[in-house]
Amino acid sequence: MRSLPEADFGMPDIRSPLRYLWWNARAQAPALLGGIGFATAWWLLQALVPAVLGKGIDAVTAKDTDALLTWSAIMLVIGMLQAFTGIMRHRMAVYNWLAAAYRTVQVTARQAARLGATLPKRVSTGEVVSVGNSDISHIGNSMEVLPRGTGSVVAIIAVTVILISTSLPLGLLVMFGVPLMAVAIGPLLKPLHRRQKAQRDLMGELSTRSADIVAGLRVLRGIGGEQVFAARYREESQGVRHAGVNVSKIESLLEGAQILLPGVLIAVVTGIGASFAIGGEITTGQLVAFYGYAVFLIGPMRTLTEVADKVTKGHVAARRVVRILSIEPEVSGGTGTSDGGVLRDSYSGVTVQPGILTAIAAALPEDAIAIADRLGRYADGDVTFGGADLARLPMAEIRERILVADNGARLFTGRLRDELDVRGDASGERVEQALYAACAEDIVEALPDGLDALVAEAGREFSGGQQQRLRLVRALLADPEVLILVEPTSAVDAHSEARIGERLAKARVGKTTLVCTTSPLVLDRADHVLYVENGRVLAEGTHRDLLATSPEYTTTVTRGED
Repeated sequence: MRSLPEADFGMPDIRSPLRYLWWNARAQAPALLGGIGFATAWWLLQALVPAVLGKGIDAVTAKDTDALLTWSAIMLVIGMLQAFTGIMRHRMAVYNWLAAAYRTVQVTARQAARLGATLPKRVSTGEVVSVGNSDISHIGNSMEVLPRGTGSVVAIIAVTVILISTSLPLGLLVMFGVPLMAVAIGPLLKPLHRRQKAQRDLMGELSTRSADIVAGLRVLRGIGGEQVFAARYREESQGVRHAGVNVSKIESLLEGAQILLPGVLIAVVTGIGASFAIGGEITTGQLVAFYGYAVFLIGPMRTLTEVADKVTKGHVAARRVVRILSIEPEVSGGTGTSDGGVLRDSYSGVTVQPGILTAIAAALPEDAIAIADRLGRYADGDVTFGGADLARLPMAEIRERILVADNGARLFTGRLRDELDVRGDASGERVEQALYAACAEDIVEALPDGLDALVAEAGREFSGGQQQRLRLVRALLADPEVLILVEPTSAVDAHSEARIGERLAKARVGKTTLVCTTSPLVLDRADHVLYVENGRVLAEGTHRDLLATSPEYTTTVTRGED
């Protein structure tokens, strides 16, 4: 049921993944700056530990008790501060991850609501599902790692300055060694980016395939096509697995580089520092400090590699999000007004008079669906509503006043009462009346908890006919000014169809209703019937008049039978 009002959600005008990540960072700038501050302090406090430890060793060597106690006290204070900043850094990291991830969920969901019927035409189900399954995690990781990455850069600079002030050759070695390691990792990022994109695309296609299989499982079982589709799914899943293996090959090289390159630098710095200590150029405490710095640098340098990896993944994930955000609705509204009245589609000639039950019987079902889409402003068309051009009315007003209910609508997980009364303002009597009009009382009575029963995903516990009747209940409870129903009884038995036709007419008496159907049982209850052929009205009148005067109409509604 396509009834969600469209509104201006203030969507960002973003056309590139980098701009999306930058927009996300700006949206949570205070939290990111706080995270950077705590992460920087946390890294710097760790960077001071080797220096303080070296001073303490020199105090032991010099047998200076006062100096040893002083440096021990300083080490205690540093440890306490490091614990505090570490806790706060982690808290800010979790906050930044959640903020970025769920902001992506919000803008994607709002864009989906804004696009409405345009979204499934332009983007596959699997691609949208992949955003919620994996992309939000990668975007959150890219925001979470930025403070640690910034702090690690500051820590490396601070250690380099300390080393240069203590020993110029060792300081220069570290200063040039770290950028060289970053350059050595660079060639791995481009193929990683390419393979991750290929894997994401395959995962989206596989998600679409699985959604299609689940949605059509009853049909597949009926025609014996389960094995065929299972084989296709197996083949595509193997493709995803191979793509994942290709990604892991590059990631394993990155992990190896995180250990190998810092290890080489540590070995070189420690070796040169040991030679300086033997030559008397530095003290024993300074040698221990140099070794501590060399070991400490593993953390910041691994963090920089992690930054490159997570930002790359975030860039790939942002590309999918940006693709959805860049889609524009096929139709838009204006700022006009309308007092309501006659709803007319100029192309087909369909005219829906206010306050009566009108029916469209089309030779081709596609023609009726196209007319319903134009009348409901889901497709462009020359449509007037009470003399006003429908295209000039605000979309939110159109969605509020004109409701198109088709068989593509879904039931969502939750309490059945909430699924039927989406606005939550219907009285118990109104709910009972709608259930009666849709012949759905037996569905509720069969449930142990009645209207309080929980509906499974997509209402899979209900048959096709039961889902159709429940969708009709939901449409009736919405009680719009104009209700357009597309084949509302196609999946129910003839007895129920006859009762629905009679009760629907009574439930909507005095209200504007259009039913697209070829069921004689429903058409006989309509006040006015329009017969459409080749997209245009060919004949109109009551059902019985058309049976007597229009052979084409008779053939369509009786399926060629006497």
